[in-house]
This record gives sequence, C-alpha cells and structure tokens, in this order.
Amino acid sequence: MPTGVGLQTSQVTRTYTSFTGSDLKAVFHNMVIAELVGISYTITREVAPIYTTGSPDPRSFSKGKRGIAGTLVFQKFDRQALRDLMDKSVYVAKNDDFQSIGWRPIDQITGIANDERLGVRLAAPIYVDQIPPFDITITYANETGQIATERLMGVQILNEGNGISTDDLTNETNCTFVCRHVTGMIPQPTVSPQTQDLQRPNYNPWVDLGSESFIPPGT
Repeated sequence: MPTGVGLQTSQVTRTYTSFTGSDLKAVFHNMVIAELVGISYTITREVAPIYTTGSPDPRSFSKGKRGIAGTLVFQKFDRQALRDLMDKSVYVAKNDDFQSIGWRPIDQITGIANDERLGVRLAAPIYVDQIPPFDITITYANETGQIATERLMGVQILNEGNGISTDDLTNETNCTFVCRHVTGMIPQPTVSPQTQDLQRPNYNPWVDLGSESFIPPGT
C-alpha cells in the first residue's frame, strides 16, 4: 500500500469522531458489566440572584453547591443485574439484621468489623444500595480505531426499580445514583490498523486514567 494511503490517513476519519452505545464498555470498579443498557447523568449547581434596593434586576449571582446524579438501566436475564458485583462486595451490617432478615455473613474476614462488642460484622450486600462507593469507567472504541474514555468517581446507588408485565418483551432494572466527580469524555490515542499500536509512543491511556482498580484489556 502506498505511503499515506490507509484508513487513518483520511482527514475525516481523524477529525470527525462519534460513538454509539454499541461502541462502549462499562467497568464498575474492576468488573465489566455487560448487562448495562444505558447510563445518563446530570450536573446541577445552586445559583442564587443577589438583589439590592433601587433595581428589580439582579446585581450579581452567587454560586453554591454542585450535585451529580444519574440513572443506570440494566437488562435482567436470570439474576439480579448487579449480582456478581454484590457477591464480591462487603459492607458493615448490624447483628440484628442477621436475626431479622438473614444477611449473608462473611465470617472468614476478620477485623474490627466483626467485633461482637460493636454489634456489627461484615456481610455481602442484599440490596444494591448497600454496595460500597465505586468508580465507573466507560471506554468507547469505534470501528475506525477512535478511542475515548469517561469516568464517574465515587458512585453510590440510591434506588432500584423493577417491573414486568405480559406486554413486555424485555425485563429491565432501573437504578438511580449520585457520584462525586465526572471527568467527561476524553479522547485517547488512535489505534493504527496496520500495526495495532498506539500512534503516540510511550503513552499508556490505562495508566493515565488514574484508576488502580481498572484492568486494561488483555490482562
């Protein structure tokens, strides 16, 4: 093939990049969640107008707290959508919970969380709101070799909704969440179709993501 001719040499390919839902993979902590159907979030900020006498118009605006909240949609197959993540998580439960509901204890884990004097012990979550905070890393990769990443940090699930009827062809679970920080979509080095190497040498996007819990592909 002549030099300068190829998939990545197209100016349109290098400049105009887009992704769809079929181009992404979502990693919750260090686990790929294949049941994810959709994810959305909104960022809101408190803004208050400042008024003084002599004018009906605001003199200034004061900015206050910021909040990030969103929704996760999962396809339910033969088990709870986040069951695998729940089985690998632990939280501190009260001993009364074991007696009244039958929480799943994890006796092999020792430490202060199992101290009978405190009346608590470690257990595997039963509800999704008991999953400890985790990061969500979204990786986009389309067929032209364009790559982008996005991270939601400190995600905590608040609510879970389920339902099905005779008219439904699919069974979905909806969850709402809050998180502490969102990086936004960040473009990553393009993959060359000839060499399958990153076009920018000495650059590791998985390290630059800054998450020790994220497992790069192929490891």
